[in-house]
Amino acid sequence: MHPDAKPPHGCLPPWRVGELPEPLPFNFTNTLRTIGPGAILLVGAIGMGEWIVGPMFVVQHGRSVLWLATAAFILQCLLNLEAARYTLYTGEPILTGIMRLQPGPRLWGPLYALGAIAQLGLPAAAAASAGIVFAMAAGRTPGAGDQPTVQWITVALVVAAALILASGKRVERLLEKLSWGMIAFIFAFLVWANLAFVPAREWGRTAVGFLHVGAWPQDVDFVMLAVFASLAGAGGVGNLAVASWFRDKGFGMGAATGHLGGVWSREQTLSPTGAVFPINDENLRRWRGWWRYAVVDQSLLWAGGCLVGMFLMVNLAAALFEPGLSISGVAAGVFQAAQMRKVWEGFWLLGLLNGFWILFSTALTNADVLARLLTDLLWACAPRVRQMPSGRIYGVLLLAFSLVAVVGAFLGDAKTLLSILGATAAPITALSAVQILKVNTTLLPPSLRPPAWRRAALVLCALAYGAISAAMVWQLLSHG
Repeated sequence: MHPDAKPPHGCLPPWRVGELPEPLPFNFTNTLRTIGPGAILLVGAIGMGEWIVGPMFVVQHGRSVLWLATAAFILQCLLNLEAARYTLYTGEPILTGIMRLQPGPRLWGPLYALGAIAQLGLPAAAAASAGIVFAMAAGRTPGAGDQPTVQWITVALVVAAALILASGKRVERLLEKLSWGMIAFIFAFLVWANLAFVPAREWGRTAVGFLHVGAWPQDVDFVMLAVFASLAGAGGVGNLAVASWFRDKGFGMGAATGHLGGVWSREQTLSPTGAVFPINDENLRRWRGWWRYAVVDQSLLWAGGCLVGMFLMVNLAAALFEPGLSISGVAAGVFQAAQMRKVWEGFWLLGLLNGFWILFSTALTNADVLARLLTDLLWACAPRVRQMPSGRIYGVLLLAFSLVAVVGAFLGDAKTLLSILGATAAPITALSAVQILKVNTTLLPPSLRPPAWRRAALVLCALAYGAISAAMVWQLLSHG
């Protein structure tokens, strides 16, 4: 292929052509100004994976299984960067790139829409957060008789999350600002709690667990393994959403494509199709600058934040929980607060407040991810909806899915909803890894395609999550 030739555009209309914007010079100050999608993804991941599933899984099977979290962080980080690679070149989210693959959006659109609804349509994070709110108000862990009250609190939190998202003139910018504040509060509390409650010798034992490759949990529940492997990161549609935030942030050709805007915006802020740039020395130099920022955003901010968050939460849980203790993951935060309460009464509210912000920030991000991905799907596959501003489409979907979540609040407890979320994420991760590999090796110019080792990482990601998904399905079928 000639270096100036455009690669085939697949099953959707061809891209426009423009010049790649110049990134800011790469330094510490500009890095802080440029990165941001990783912060949103981090607060979305840290609640269900690090705060709930991590301590629950590790207390049951020991800290030696933490290497599975390390593998999940690495594989998902590489997956996220490959999703961003497509967005930097086209200004489109990776889900639009997948719609360009044969046989086209008539198959992939409904498939990913159903997958996103199955994973995030039920309010798992809001339900877990509701248990924390109940404990703060009642001074105790909610029991079986308190389930109706917890369900109505879940409804209130679902509504609150929708109202917050609807309040921003630009949703991505609102989420990013909130995410940075939540990260600062959450990590400050966790560092302080670990210093106060965890003996020095336990820190080393926890750290070794992240490197203890090959240790396999005995009598493992493959559904919970799928939940742990998926939610020890972003998992499933969360990995796909990061490319949409990169576009809205203006990374690469995202600056030429636009953004979703706000729910109440009357402006059309998003172009009908993406835009690509000619392959020449100047644009390749700019590309490398944007890629450097993307790598920092995903590897240091997101994957590094997930690793530190998992370490701090598991380290604290290992010090407060008895090994092998059977405790529902959704009650782990309340249990930790109760243990710290024995030292000082104030730790009860501080611990619960930290747990609330962790889980509510996840509920907020999950609501955005679901409405955002479906908006991107409709934008790419249904030209008629483009008569409405993209922010309005997002708002209609946000309202619809909030109503679904309100109904879902009464369909099961937080642990059941969590299992559905995580179990759905694993097969979506496996499928998307294969399709992102296909997108980036066929729709991108040769000079921008991933090197062999990154392609191998995508194959490994697909095989790992595919094997976990197959084992999970086999277990479910064999147990009736």
